[in-house]
Amino acid sequence: MRATEQKPDRTAAARERYDVLATASSAGGIHGLTVLLAGLGADFPVPVVVVQHLTRTHRTFIAEVLSRRSALPVKLAEAGERITAGQVYVAPPDRHLLLRAHGVLELSTADLVHFVRPSADLLFISAADVYGPRALACVLTGTGVDGATGVARVKEAQGTVLAEDPASAEFDGMPSAAVATGAVDRVLPLEDLAAELRALVGAAEGTQRSVAPVDDP
Repeated sequence: MRATEQKPDRTAAARERYDVLATASSAGGIHGLTVLLAGLGADFPVPVVVVQHLTRTHRTFIAEVLSRRSALPVKLAEAGERITAGQVYVAPPDRHLLLRAHGVLELSTADLVHFVRPSADLLFISAADVYGPRALACVLTGTGVDGATGVARVKEAQGTVLAEDPASAEFDGMPSAAVATGAVDRVLPLEDLAAELRALVGAAEGTQRSVAPVDDP
């Protein structure tokens, strides 16, 4: 009698493939992030680390705004904490956010990069350096070119890069610059990015939330 054939567990394999999702946005990014985070669902099995360009001189309510619409808990990143699955970490105003060994977060007041702090480039480069092929990077709406150098580094490290379709982005500067590097693996409309990310990490279907548009805080 022939033994029953065992099919590979593709979901488990996908969950073992990635250890972090690094995401960056600028102008229009609050709406983009709310759509993305709501779509990731409560069971998204990978830590999410976010750089959103913010006004450097004012208190931010970004964590509170995103928390109201995200199925995942959202908090401002703190220096020295270790990232965990199912949590969203957002760079505080006027601080670069970097990933270090063992998933420890670092906040830095180093020089501005492309006239901004926090910098998408520095986040992506640190993700590539620490996680290599186990890093996911995603570029959303925004002005300027921040993130382009970083996604190239992620790709060099054999990570996976996604970008919002510049044609449908509220501001196409950042996603266009990322796509122009040739390092982007998938270019998708904002509404389709979360489903693609869920598929990449092996999350189950059917736990996403819908959101209404919001303005940047």
